[in-house]
Amino acid sequence: MDGKSQVTVNQMQAGQSGRVVEIMGGQGLVNRLNSLGIRRGKRITKVSAMFMRGPVTLQVDQARLAIGFGMAGKIIVEVEGEEP
Repeated sequence: MDGKSQVTVNQMQAGQSGRVVEIMGGQGLVNRLNSLGIRRGKRITKVSAMFMRGPVTLQVDQARLAIGFGMAGKIIVEVEGEEP
């Protein structure tokens, strides 16, 4: 195993980084996330999440942005540097 696993953004821990592998949604969701800078191959870092399905804060390049819990659950990320 190469030490990387695929999870949704909701399953990531605060401070974890990874590369977007897939966006599980319709073209409208893909277009909206593209406009925010979130697309396949892009490195993102989860900054924080609110308790009980609140917004999720991400770092993309030099920008921080918040997306909804539902959106975050549709972004599949390959987590970097995960320890066994």
